[in-house]
Amino acid sequence: MSTRKLVVINAGLSNPSSTRDIATRVAYAAEHEVAASGATLEVTVLDLRALAGDLATFMTTMIPTPDLEDARLLVGSADALIAATPVFQGSYAGLFKMFFDTLDKHALQGLPVSLVATAGTPRHSMVFDYAMRPLLSFLQATVLPTGVFVATGEYGESDAAEDLRVRITRAGSEIASALGAGRSVGADAAVEQTGVAQARGTGEFGGFEALLRAHSGS
Repeated sequence: MSTRKLVVINAGLSNPSSTRDIATRVAYAAEHEVAASGATLEVTVLDLRALAGDLATFMTTMIPTPDLEDARLLVGSADALIAATPVFQGSYAGLFKMFFDTLDKHALQGLPVSLVATAGTPRHSMVFDYAMRPLLSFLQATVLPTGVFVATGEYGESDAAEDLRVRITRAGSEIASALGAGRSVGADAAVEQTGVAQARGTGEFGGFEALLRAHSGS
């Protein structure tokens, strides 16, 4: 199997960024799964914070700067994405929306995308279904079922840390399976229902119950 490309789109604003940290943990979980199958996964992190000025220029001129064009080409060359954002005012960050607004509406067609979000409170955990999934679905991406949501209170808590590790591992396994590598994740009930182990391009989901299970924070 040839090398596959996974791009992490990080809309975290701080440095260091907890959003980036969680997203890269998912990426390396996927890399581990792919490596176990004898294949190779190349991980690249795209920090939107560095493109803030370029995105503002595009919004006012509709002309991409060279750096923004490079970022769009990077996403276009990916075999899978991790889309990660902090939650502001109950939704994704402005930089997150601005970047996806620069993409052609067919740019992500059939592309497996895993979702990551961080917030100050667990009350924002439905950001996946209310905001992120609709956006990525509009762009025709194949959104994977397990979104990794992390509230601030989960950091540093031993019980929460183990639960988070399980969610990160599951999300990484789904990415590997969507790329046709790694071990099967069919043992998870929500994943069984979605058929995520199918190759890139499927659009079947397991219904609202499966989505809730994936995003409940449990």
